[in-house]
Amino acid sequence: MPLKQTNSIPDIVIGRLPLYLRALTRLQQEGREVTSSHELGRKLGISSAQIRKDLSHFGGFGKQGTGYQIEYLVNKLRTVMQVNQEWHVALVGAGNLGSAILHYRGFADRGFRIAWVFDSDPAKIGAHIGGLTVQPLEELAQTIKENQAKLAMIAVPAEHAQSVANMLVEAGVQAILNYAPININVPDHVMVQYIDPVVHLQHMTFYLKD
Repeated sequence: MPLKQTNSIPDIVIGRLPLYLRALTRLQQEGREVTSSHELGRKLGISSAQIRKDLSHFGGFGKQGTGYQIEYLVNKLRTVMQVNQEWHVALVGAGNLGSAILHYRGFADRGFRIAWVFDSDPAKIGAHIGGLTVQPLEELAQTIKENQAKLAMIAVPAEHAQSVANMLVEAGVQAILNYAPININVPDHVMVQYIDPVVHLQHMTFYLKD
């Protein structure tokens, strides 16, 4: 199954939608009912014109002079990003990083649940972490196929990331969040996002003054 078509909406626009949703959700939690592109822009460091342009790709969400109804816009953005449902995610790697991910409580109320965790280390297999039992890597393909899982996270050492990615793609995963500090090669129909704190730190140090 190919990735969802976005009618040529730039990926950078799609990448900003979660930022809008996060800011709107915080406003909602504060009891707010209405906001504006100017207020969102101040909170996010994005111009109000850019916010209006981004949202215009998905229809009219606000009126000139009256702003946005927060609850309505939150629901619309959740629908656009398909997080108005719960996505089950497979995690590969039950080491320190994988354990931290399993204990993180920020997934559940934002559309995601880690449903399975796999590892190749006999010492970890069968352990209970974050409410899940670590399964052997040999069970990955069957589990993903049986459950038609489309999302996975990789939290293994860099030297194993590509082989794990190959297994995930072969099993039918369509999107991978890779924590391993290495780029992986996947077919065009599979999306990959990377999380490497060192890369971001190195980006910032360029701008630091002595």
